[in-house]
Amino acid sequence: MGTPKPRILPWLVSQLDLGQLEGVAWVNKSRTRFRIPWKHGLRQDAQQEDFGIFQAWAEATGAYVPGRDKPDLPTWKRNFRSALNRKEGLRLAEDRSKDPHDPHKIYEFVNSGVGDFSQPDTSPDTNGGGSTSDTQEDILDELLGNMVLAPLPDPGPPSLAVAPEPCPQPLRSPSLDNPTPFPNLGPSENPLKRLLVPGEEWEFEVTAFYRGRQVFQQTISCPEGLRLVGSEVGDRTLPGWPVTLPDPGMSLTDRGVMSYVRHVLSCLGGGLALWRAGQWLWAQRLGHCHTYWAVSEELLPNSGHGPDGEVPKDKEGGVFDLGPFIVDLITFTEGSGRSPRYALWFCVGESWPQDQPWTKRLVMVKVVPTCLRALVEMARVGGASSLENTVDLHISNSHPLSLTSDQYKAYLQDLVESMDFQGPGET
Repeated sequence: MGTPKPRILPWLVSQLDLGQLEGVAWVNKSRTRFRIPWKHGLRQDAQQEDFGIFQAWAEATGAYVPGRDKPDLPTWKRNFRSALNRKEGLRLAEDRSKDPHDPHKIYEFVNSGVGDFSQPDTSPDTNGGGSTSDTQEDILDELLGNMVLAPLPDPGPPSLAVAPEPCPQPLRSPSLDNPTPFPNLGPSENPLKRLLVPGEEWEFEVTAFYRGRQVFQQTISCPEGLRLVGSEVGDRTLPGWPVTLPDPGMSLTDRGVMSYVRHVLSCLGGGLALWRAGQWLWAQRLGHCHTYWAVSEELLPNSGHGPDGEVPKDKEGGVFDLGPFIVDLITFTEGSGRSPRYALWFCVGESWPQDQPWTKRLVMVKVVPTCLRALVEMARVGGASSLENTVDLHISNSHPLSLTSDQYKAYLQDLVESMDFQGPGET
């Protein structure tokens, strides 16, 4: 038989008495209250030692073996929190996890205090589970369970599934003429969290350019995402709403350029697929046409530098992470950073226009998630104003919202706190 799993409370008391983990300490002489560091993993000042207690518990329970398993800070943190929340003799006394200088939580023993651990631990012990007394953070973990949080042998989004039925005609966004006043809701009812709900349809504005000339623009919304294709005749069983790029003869006059563009479009084959899973946007090419991508400004691609990557053919590739975007957006609302970028540019059939005018490329496609544009615009117009401003998330089942600047910032911060996952540089 394997080594029995330790019980969280006696193990935690031993760690507190040892005092070897950064920020983990008793806060009163009677040893009934203690503090745990609770820094969010997306903060720029986050260090490995900020998560020492979570890693130590993962190692103690056998969930993580250094050198064998891939580090997974969010899962360690979530499992540690769940283990604490199952203990009836312990309560969360103070939640200072949003303190900008010293984020932490203070817990308190409410029964006989420390030392009475002679009785067997009869509480349920399942990773990530919880009881009806679990805190709101555990409830959020369950609601966002479809997000890519847990470590996987081959990290990636859910595989592209065949769409059972064709998507309806492109959806139009609700009008901003009659915004719905937003009531005073609790953190669990943050309207911005709709952005993460599985099944919510993000709206995408697709714009195509041939040799720098805009030839097409369409706004679509579909649960399975979209597929850029070069012909209306294609495999309708493939997932994603097909967005057919126009024939160049409708807008170009140079016969040579028209011929090259048609060749690129014919090589798209099954198309270039783009869809959302959790906090990520993923892309995959289903044809033979090499495609390079970058996240850049709306007005022009970042052609002075190389691409962010090439869209893979045989697997899904992440092209946008909502987490860092929201973090940068919060910094922008505070006036200490630039506006975050959110426009996805794709160079189809040719290498990225590095050190060359992007207008020389045959086919360039820009895809803008309109919900991200709306969030940035809200940050710009809200600024230092205390008046209500209207934001339309441009996702399914949503209505325009009237929020003050302070409400908006609070909802953004709450959204970040609920997105307990690794940043792109940690995968």
